[in-house]
Amino acid sequence: MALVLFLLMLAGVLCSLGQAMSQEEKLRLRNQVVEMFDHAYQNYMDHAYPADELMPLTCRGRVRGLEPSRGDVDDALGKFSLTLIDTLDTLVLLNKTTEFEAAVRRVLSDVRLDNDIVVSVFETNIRVLGGLLGGHSMAVMLKERGQHMQWYQDELLHMAKDLGLRLLPAFNTSSGLPYPRVNLKYGVRGPETRTGTETDTCTACAGTIILEFAALSRFIGDPVFEAHARRALDFLWEKRQRNSNLVGTTINIHSGEWVRRDSGVGAGIDSYYEYLLKAYVLLGDDLFLQRFNVHYASIMKYISQPPLLLHVHIHKPFLPARTWMDSLLAFFPGLQVLKGDIRPAIETHEMLYQVTKKHNFLPEAFTTDFRVHWAQHPLRPEFAESTYFLYKATGDPYYLEAGRTILDNLNRFARVPCGFAAMKDVRTGSHEDRMDSFFLAEMFKYLFLLFAEADDLPFDVEDYIFTTEAHLLPLSLSRAPHSSSVPSNKTSEEELDDSNFDWTCPNTRLLFPDPAFPRNLREPIRSAVDKSCPRPAPYKEPGMGRLPLRAQDFMANNPEHLELLRRMGVSLIHLKDGRVQLVQHATQAMSAVAAEDGVRFMQEMMELSNQQQKEQLPPRAVQIISHPFFGRVVLTAGPAQFGTDLSKSTTGVRGFVTAAEPYSGCNEITNAEYVQGHIALLQRGQCMFAEKARHIQKAGAIGGIVIDDNEGSSSDTAPLFQMAGDGRNTDDITIPLLFLFHKEGSILLEALKEYREVEVLLSDKARDRGVDVQEAEVGCLTEATTPTSFEPVAQSKMSTAMLDESLPEEVTPSQQAVISADEGSSTEQEAIPTKAEADLPQPKQDKDSESREESQGNTDSSSQSVDELLADWREDLEAFQKMEEDEL
Repeated sequence: MALVLFLLMLAGVLCSLGQAMSQEEKLRLRNQVVEMFDHAYQNYMDHAYPADELMPLTCRGRVRGLEPSRGDVDDALGKFSLTLIDTLDTLVLLNKTTEFEAAVRRVLSDVRLDNDIVVSVFETNIRVLGGLLGGHSMAVMLKERGQHMQWYQDELLHMAKDLGLRLLPAFNTSSGLPYPRVNLKYGVRGPETRTGTETDTCTACAGTIILEFAALSRFIGDPVFEAHARRALDFLWEKRQRNSNLVGTTINIHSGEWVRRDSGVGAGIDSYYEYLLKAYVLLGDDLFLQRFNVHYASIMKYISQPPLLLHVHIHKPFLPARTWMDSLLAFFPGLQVLKGDIRPAIETHEMLYQVTKKHNFLPEAFTTDFRVHWAQHPLRPEFAESTYFLYKATGDPYYLEAGRTILDNLNRFARVPCGFAAMKDVRTGSHEDRMDSFFLAEMFKYLFLLFAEADDLPFDVEDYIFTTEAHLLPLSLSRAPHSSSVPSNKTSEEELDDSNFDWTCPNTRLLFPDPAFPRNLREPIRSAVDKSCPRPAPYKEPGMGRLPLRAQDFMANNPEHLELLRRMGVSLIHLKDGRVQLVQHATQAMSAVAAEDGVRFMQEMMELSNQQQKEQLPPRAVQIISHPFFGRVVLTAGPAQFGTDLSKSTTGVRGFVTAAEPYSGCNEITNAEYVQGHIALLQRGQCMFAEKARHIQKAGAIGGIVIDDNEGSSSDTAPLFQMAGDGRNTDDITIPLLFLFHKEGSILLEALKEYREVEVLLSDKARDRGVDVQEAEVGCLTEATTPTSFEPVAQSKMSTAMLDESLPEEVTPSQQAVISADEGSSTEQEAIPTKAEADLPQPKQDKDSESREESQGNTDSSSQSVDELLADWREDLEAFQKMEEDEL
């Protein structure tokens, strides 16, 4: 298959309405990149070599064992002059062939690979093995041109083979997944190795081997390296979660069990996806492309919510696993360019760009409303990488300006006399005595390529593919002979499905005929980040009093409030799942002042949600303990802000359930004789939760369960919320009240229909009843998920919030949120991730409701038998146990 997918050759150019950068300015910036590289490289050579890294604040080399340990970070250091090897092909790209030749001679004469030191298999592969192979590729290219490196006889390749053989013992596992660490001299097992006892590795660590190992095999004609890398990839593919087609973050290298079941495209997983696609490009094997496309479809379904890239649980992919993003995901827009999916690449890149401008650098982690989560920045190159690929694909000079921003910030904030120092805290500008090798290997490559013209380059970069460390491997390797000498983990040959392939490169002129299109994508994102923390003081019109409507006073069914919203340009849109979406269009407001009021109203909603999320209670459990369930079925329930606090009860509340009449619970209970001493079942809607609780308490109920009336809703696909009061004192409510979504409630109702007498336990988590052997067998299964409040992105000119008409009020700190409010209540809002596309972003769980049968089983729980219900629930129970262990 021709390697036409390599989208650096994208046809067509996207034009920006902004003024193109002049050739003189591009030349100036290109020269500035070279000067900055010289500053970093020369200081390493002067003050650090032959140490692995430069310590730019103290102007000395970092030698492992002589400096205080930094934990896993030091696993990249192997006393093999890491920075020099990592920089070899950068020297050639920047036209420093004389320096390259001298550097190669230094590597050959000075570097030892048989050191008695334990190193990371992953880091050593991508930095050292990749660096040697990239250097070899450049040396061969220069030698063939007849001007430099005429003495070269594949010495770097011989070193690469030596290193590859030192890494191979790590792959001696039953699964084929490598140990995370290896001793360069003694291998993995044995007392002298000081390693080999590890059981877990990250997905990226095991899945980011194929490019370097396959290149080594094809360069030297020995298939063993490529075969081991393929075997590891095969195993990871087999262990993907089959419903979501996602992989977890950490896996047991022996059993293949997922140790951490959260999934994203950032740290721990990132380059696994990258290497699947690039393995297809480099090696021409269609199987890699098919696997990547299957994963990519799931990423776009569950993880990508442009401009955000979320973390989700692989068993419950509609639920976010955390409220922050890490900076390593900044590579993903560049990978999307390679895939040919330009629009979400533009959106996510713009979000990253605005966060960069807000904090000068990308923090190691930042929240979904763009605040600093971890303040460090070790001069990571991933944002520059995506900037280059987007410019290459679109030709939009906007990305040249983004590159200028990167350069300016590096010189203003990171440059020190002895190199460039990592940022210890992007908020204060403090430094860390650290300059990682990837800064020279990647950052200056991508920035030079961004500003360089074709004539500035010593070779055609489109003849090469970049590894995750930006090392250059020639695409001609796809024609090299290869075979497999190690058995594959695959039980049978996979059939290739043509529906998983897109064989043509998109033409960006056809994709985006309007030259203003990219700007229209970027402007809402820019405004969203600008308006996030820290936010400017609210605008005050002269002569105006307070806001005409405060978020805490808003009632979804109050006609006066709805009219005030209309005047502020805020409208209500009814969604098919029973919720209402609040959308603010500044242009539809009655006046500029009213539009500003609308913006402030939406911001208040976000702040109110942020405050309430901090007070949020953990989920509760409804455990069916009567025959034939015996505690096997545990239903995830939402708590109430009033009544008995089950987390403070050692026994919970146990009783038989009965349906209240009226089922809504909004009037005095007419079947009090049946409700008394029982746990009452109620239908959501029509009145406040607190009102329902008061009615069943008066009838003598010992507890209550409210069941959602929105068909298809489930804790699988929607975050839990806590039921709020009605604005009055709720101290008079002394019984517990829990909330079940429709799917979970249907299980309980079906059990009641079939067995008539159903006993449940309301508690903070499932309990082992310990009554008999049959019960104890499953009684240890617990339900202990932790709801994650999520903070989606805001939008400019169009602020949105989602209202659920039948729940009380809780708002999230961004311009999109889910507000839950019982009929006639003020609002209770639970944040939920939504796509920021078009004017009316739809929640993913709504959009994908038709496909839930595939990932969650049959959603019509009422039509299932009890045995089917138990089987459907078993996987979730196991996942919940693991989530509790992981503290997700």
